Amino acid sequence: MLLLLLLQVSASCLWLGRSEVVTSFESSCPQFFFRETPPNEALEPESPAWICQRYKNQYYFATLYDRTRRIPVYSAYLYQPGPGKRPKTWLVEPQLMGSIYPKTMEREWTLLNHFSVSLEQLSKSQAILQDYKNLTGLNRGHLNPSSHHSDSDSRTATFTLTNIVPQDEKLNGGAWNNYEQQTMIRSTKGCNATYVIVGAVPGNNYIAKGRVNKPSHIWSSACCEVDTNHRKAWAVIAENDKNKVQLLTLGELEDVLTHLYGRDQVSLFDSSCPRE
Repeated sequence: MLLLLLLQVSASCLWLGRSEVVTSFESSCPQFFFRETPPNEALEPESPAWICQRYKNQYYFATLYDRTRRIPVYSAYLYQPGPGKRPKTWLVEPQLMGSIYPKTMEREWTLLNHFSVSLEQLSKSQAILQDYKNLTGLNRGHLNPSSHHSDSDSRTATFTLTNIVPQDEKLNGGAWNNYEQQTMIRSTKGCNATYVIVGAVPGNNYIAKGRVNKPSHIWSSACCEVDTNHRKAWAVIAENDKNKVQLLTLGELEDVLTHLYGRDQVSLFDSSCPRE
């Protein structure tokens, strides 16, 4: 009887360890943060969800999700670009509806047809594809871009709506794209590992009849390990209605975010990342 109980507890622990919606990144998917240190609580929304983004039973990045505004606060990942096609399939996060649902990303169609989930039920927990249809002047903007990943599965994993915000289409296809594709390549030369956190500052406007927030700003930050004793860091921010990206130091971005959020001092990386 005791052995049976121990086996049940062990199985329960294994299941909990597989869950994507977790209580903290430190305990579940710390590998996406430099020195396993996520940003501090200054960015946390009133109704957060910590998601270890899992696709085909593997974690690929981490996202802090704002359940109320239905946008990610930030996504964190390792920069490992490689050649490959841009995915076309959009995914959602079933586990945001509750622990009885699949723990990996799924297509809306799969949930609606194989798990007896209604679109209304899904839409209460997160943004859905319908929210991003018929946009004017906006795109589905990735925080963690597929091009910063090296294989098909890791790129597909970025195509979850929990990694997407309504982004100005000129910015998304212009200055922000230049940063993702050109500036990052130049900045990461000599880096053995580059940890990236990309985020969105909530704005005052919404799409989809008030369901999904349109961020006021999009920002990105990186901490690069050159070797054991040397690191470098950089950051950018852009207003989400202008095709312009401002290059900052990590410390400057943290100060700007502290002002925009109006709460405690923001800290994005472990203290050993240079702020100047």
